[in-house]
Amino acid sequence: MSKAPELNASWQGSHIRQYSTVDISFAVNTPKGLVTPTLRNVAAKGLQTINADSKRMVQKALDGKLLPDDYAHGTFTITSLSASGIEEFAAIINPPQVAILAIGCGVASDEKTKVSFVLSCDHRVVDGAVGAAWLAEFKKFVEEPVMMLVV
Repeated sequence: MSKAPELNASWQGSHIRQYSTVDISFAVNTPKGLVTPTLRNVAAKGLQTINADSKRMVQKALDGKLLPDDYAHGTFTITSLSASGIEEFAAIINPPQVAILAIGCGVASDEKTKVSFVLSCDHRVVDGAVGAAWLAEFKKFVEEPVMMLVV
């Protein structure tokens, strides 16, 4: 998010609110429906901590034990339909957030696996050029994951 801080914002009806911490919501399918627990201040955490936190939140969601603070105030959402075999889809933004990243399942092709990433943006706050710049940076991390360790 540091490469496009405009995505770490929300639309407040008459103005834009920019956030200083990155709080990532992510979709979890539970027996009672879809919920989006939130990982707090991810920019200040390492990958192992983020992984452990996400596993803990998924378990709380599946157990029906999320508290309101566990799913409130996300600044950006990630969703995936890869477990359903969906290759590509457009996700609906969770207001008042201004963007959501949809991740499709991987498809083997020419000795590589191709994955679809679709970014939906609220154009009242973020235009397509900012979204494209963010996706270009995100693509670099996906293609060279070690870069996440040095940034």
